Amino acid sequence: MASSVSNAFALVRPPGHHATPNRSMGFCLFNNVAIAARYLQREHGVGRVAIIDWDVHHGNGTQDIFYDDPSVFFFSAHQVPLYPGTGMANETGTGDAVGTTLNIPMRPGSEPSDYIEAFQNTLKPALLDFSPDFLIISAGFDAHCLDPLAAINMTADGFASLTDILCEIAAETCEGRLISALEGGYDLKGLSESVVAHVGRLMAHA
Repeated sequence: MASSVSNAFALVRPPGHHATPNRSMGFCLFNNVAIAARYLQREHGVGRVAIIDWDVHHGNGTQDIFYDDPSVFFFSAHQVPLYPGTGMANETGTGDAVGTTLNIPMRPGSEPSDYIEAFQNTLKPALLDFSPDFLIISAGFDAHCLDPLAAINMTADGFASLTDILCEIAAETCEGRLISALEGGYDLKGLSESVVAHVGRLMAHA
């Protein structure tokens, strides 16, 4: 917010996107990105926050927290079927917040090109329309092809491409202000390669 840096990566554990306001679940104790979004709004006067979740599991906790809040846009691309069993395309928000939740279920076996197409053709127009003041990534890397908990064929280069897309959107809408927070990732080789690729692209856009 002081413009000393334009983006940052939070290398944190445990992950957070399954945690609801009153329940820990799915390895998650506190919903890190939701807390960050509320902190930005309450302490820094940020109006609209967008949370982009590319973890292979649906961020049900984050969705629940902001499902009726039109000031927070939540997007998730995740494997279906898979834990926790939420995140269908018809889950779009409620009340004044209808349209500020966007879920893209991904089939097992999906490739990086499927994610890139979804981000370019579906997410990008929606984010440009929402015009966030700050962008937060729930950066889970368990969609990597080596990960044992899912069946998506993402690669480190694929995550780098998604990072580029989001950094470009942040530059266009919110002066590049972006925070990425680590979520899932359970194969050390896939996780480490993906984090290096992701942070490398963040640094290139800094």
